[in-house]
Amino acid sequence: MEPTTRHSLVLRLRNLDDEAAWTDFVELYEPLIYDLMRKKGLQDADARDLCQDALRAVAGAIERWDPDPAKGSFRGWLFRIARNLMINFLSAQRRQPRGSGSTSVQELLEAQPAADDQAEAEFEVEFKRRTFRLAADQVRGEFAPATWQAFWRTGVEQKPIADVARELGLSAGAVYIARSRVLARLRQRVEQWTQDSGFQPGVDDHEAAM
Repeated sequence: MEPTTRHSLVLRLRNLDDEAAWTDFVELYEPLIYDLMRKKGLQDADARDLCQDALRAVAGAIERWDPDPAKGSFRGWLFRIARNLMINFLSAQRRQPRGSGSTSVQELLEAQPAADDQAEAEFEVEFKRRTFRLAADQVRGEFAPATWQAFWRTGVEQKPIADVARELGLSAGAVYIARSRVLARLRQRVEQWTQDSGFQPGVDDHEAAM
């Protein structure tokens, strides 16, 4: 069954009792929020605390999030929540230092722009990489080893199909079919999380799941 918008992870979060949806959400997004905080100079404990604050903010505001693409993506909305929490934290650090209130953090706050396009772009890139890794980990067991390797070597490592067919003892047609089957399943899994139908693996995902 093809995933639809009503089955997407984001809209399922509106049911706070949907443990599976919230487990997937935390597994997917918490490391991204944590990395964002750490890259901005926060200590481990502070970054973890703000992660929890961001997750609580999502739980409290998810009913008000509008899935209309014209109004922006869920990831952009989440990024702004996390970034605003971080700015508020750093502002409090400057007024009344505690925890990670080091000079470098306060200097960071002074330099904080009204918008942080670079950080948001990095957040998006890391999201795509993590989504691919999680999807690959979850669906790999559904395929025979040769099928997975046919996909991986041609779709991610970008090796020529003829070479991969020879390495795996398959016909070129069989490699095409294997790659298509795995890619379709990965796209389906990613869509269930993200509503993103444009998923494509690439060489940047090579670390994910050999």
